[in-house]
Amino acid sequence: MTAAARRPLVRVTARTVDILRRCYRGEIPEDVLEQAAVLKATADGLLGADGRPKSGRRT
Repeated sequence: MTAAARRPLVRVTARTVDILRRCYRGEIPEDVLEQAAVLKATADGLLGADGRPKSGRRT
């Protein structure tokens, strides 16, 4: 049997914790942070239409 893959540790600021606690009460913090990352990457043009990262460098 293989060991389960560990999720990477992400450190958040006190401000981020406060926003998650106050604005997204009852939601799973990891889900909210994933949605935020997807929204930012989409807005920055880093994701393709299929939602996967585009190849190449960010300009």
